[in-house]
Amino acid sequence: MTTLAPIPVDDSLTRPEIRDPRLEPIRAKVERGERLSLAEGEVLYTTNDLWTVLELADLVRRRMHGDVAYYNINRHFNYSNVCALSCKFCEFYRKKGQPGEYTFSVEDGRKEVRNAIENGATEIHMVGGLQPYLAWDYYPDMIRGMKEEAEALGTDIHIKAFTAVEIVHLAKIAKKYKKSDRQAGIRWVLSELKEAGLGSLPGGGAEVFDDRVHDQTHKTKIRSDEWLDVHLVAHELGLNTNATILYGHIDQRKERLVHMEILRRSQDVALERIGYTGVEASGDVVEPGLAATEGIGAPVITLTRPGVELPRAGRGAVSGGGPRAHARGSEKAGPVAGAPGSSEECPREGGVGGYYQTIIPLPFFPDGSELEHLPGPSGLENYRTLAVARLMLDNFPHVKAFWIMQTLPMAQLMLESGADDIDGTVVWYDITKLVGEGTHQETTVHDLIRAIREAGFEPVERDTLYRRVERDGVKWKTVE
Repeated sequence: MTTLAPIPVDDSLTRPEIRDPRLEPIRAKVERGERLSLAEGEVLYTTNDLWTVLELADLVRRRMHGDVAYYNINRHFNYSNVCALSCKFCEFYRKKGQPGEYTFSVEDGRKEVRNAIENGATEIHMVGGLQPYLAWDYYPDMIRGMKEEAEALGTDIHIKAFTAVEIVHLAKIAKKYKKSDRQAGIRWVLSELKEAGLGSLPGGGAEVFDDRVHDQTHKTKIRSDEWLDVHLVAHELGLNTNATILYGHIDQRKERLVHMEILRRSQDVALERIGYTGVEASGDVVEPGLAATEGIGAPVITLTRPGVELPRAGRGAVSGGGPRAHARGSEKAGPVAGAPGSSEECPREGGVGGYYQTIIPLPFFPDGSELEHLPGPSGLENYRTLAVARLMLDNFPHVKAFWIMQTLPMAQLMLESGADDIDGTVVWYDITKLVGEGTHQETTVHDLIRAIREAGFEPVERDTLYRRVERDGVKWKTVE
């Protein structure tokens, strides 16, 4: 009998050694929790040593969240796909009278809430097109109807609704928008919606903060300064928000990095408002040419240093949701992440305001859009971009691998490269679709839990504000 020689093992495939010497100083800064520059971000994007980039993102992710990975039970509701805009990367929008156009009524919204609650959802995620034929009252009435429906069922549901693009549109149709003081109209709209029951804002509509990309792909949509204004005012009103980046079309990696820099400087402002302290900004961090960051006087605040306590819902940021908020949950707010720490950057008591909770990198899907001739990003580019986002956005508590757009298997891998959240059950999603998928894009709680466990993490159900959810049958509550 022939004896086979053992197959030699290439240790270079198993050992996380740094092969690119440019990554050595970056590793040192990451281990200390210091902010990376745009030049260092370019190294993360261009190095052939992708293994180390992923390892560094995982180091940060585990420092902030340990082995916890979040999911939630939610339901997406797109109230209308009729839109005044015609963005080249969008397959979602329709014009009035076109095949497939729709607009749902307030009663339809109530039915959606009933279905969501019957299936254990704690969140409605509601966005739509810029509908030019709906009156202003439709929007607060929709939210109010949803909250009333939940109350009639003896519970509550968090309404996360309307991108920054929609909020500016609502200010215009409500005749509150003024170019000379656009924040005033934005503040009026958000205050009215919050009074009706709005709990937080999603992060859509950010695309890529770059004038070249804006003018070539979504020229009629608001620019970055207005998007940032909406989130600034939302934070001032105590509403938490998310942020996105839509990449992999005509954008360049340097433009993605600038987008991340603008977001983290905006987050510096929000975190300082709720009581965090940091270090003075320097030319090495806030690089020349970033007009959207000029005039920001907030210090550089990072959450990735060892021992830094992450923001909590209820400390600084209020939950929103109107007078009936938390009807089914605990009045106490749980921590955003696992173990709280202590350092000079921990928040002081008494800070008031909201902040960005999550960055959600969204890969571009070319099919069906005006840019369908483009290939879209590769799986490795998705993998790298999420890891770079975790390393660059050092003051964002969470990074989401949105399984609808990344796929569930890829989201599993991304839990080991910076992501701590894979989103939720979704049910209906009409904005983008994987090839061959329709709008019914649902996964089960069992599948989400199994995916997280298979990846080696502890699944934790969260509510919209990242408080842990405990269940007793269909009943649930948030806990410390």
